[in-house]
Amino acid sequence: MSDLTREFKEAARSFGADLVGVASLDRFADVPPEHNPASISPDAKAVVVLGRRITRGTVKAVEEGTNWQTYELFGYHWLDTEFLALTTFESVEWLEDRGFEACPLFAFPPEIPVQGIAVREGQPAPNVFPDIEQTAVAAGLGEIGWCGVLLTPQFGPLQRLQMILTDAPLEADPLFEGELCTKCGVCAAVCPLQAMDAEKEQTVRVAGREYTVASVNYDRCRRCQNGARPNRYHGAGRPDRLAALCVRSCLAMLDDAGRLESKFEQPFRQREYWAIDALGQASIPSDWQTFRGTGCAD
Repeated sequence: MSDLTREFKEAARSFGADLVGVASLDRFADVPPEHNPASISPDAKAVVVLGRRITRGTVKAVEEGTNWQTYELFGYHWLDTEFLALTTFESVEWLEDRGFEACPLFAFPPEIPVQGIAVREGQPAPNVFPDIEQTAVAAGLGEIGWCGVLLTPQFGPLQRLQMILTDAPLEADPLFEGELCTKCGVCAAVCPLQAMDAEKEQTVRVAGREYTVASVNYDRCRRCQNGARPNRYHGAGRPDRLAALCVRSCLAMLDDAGRLESKFEQPFRQREYWAIDALGQASIPSDWQTFRGTGCAD
């Protein structure tokens, strides 16, 4: 690792980053211009992805069905727009204080439609919104799980991410070589709205890697009362599922199987999970023990 890369990562962590990954621009060669970070600045040499954890206790309040507002603030709004944004901005300042341009990029959903016209021939129209989770994979932070969300070895699905596009010659991290997701299918099995179709798998391609994911009916996710949230930035964006029953069950599986680096005194799921169906009725499935975690063991 170059001295500049090491010093930058140390600085970013001192500003609060729990995750720091670097991707070279060639890893986005197959990404269309309207989502390619290289389209934003022709002088860029690297894309940095910074992440801060969503604390497990924040999501546990949703798991218990007792408190949603804690996640809304500490796991979603404040974590993204204040805590992580400050980490990103201070990291940008660190780079620019050393003479390198650095553009902070918020994790807006790539589903947002074009919001202007191209100002030059052959250039994409504004705004260019890279897919933050796929960019994190390209930066070596983790993999796309079968549930369709980013999984990291440190925190599983529990992190918020932002990007920095810079002309600093930062050294790219190797792609993640581990395997967190076993495609156990628990995320689809527990969904009371049947929003995930295990029979219609799709392929996500990132930096030369392929990840198989289940097909997700996001219109159903937007009506979910089990911890999902509509995308607060744009109605076309994918809903936030990180506290939803599907992703919480993924976390419980990873936790019980000991696949994550973070360790806790108590298991994440300690009792039957709750579920609210399409009619708004709460129920506890009789087979909840099946989904505590044993299905994810090696």
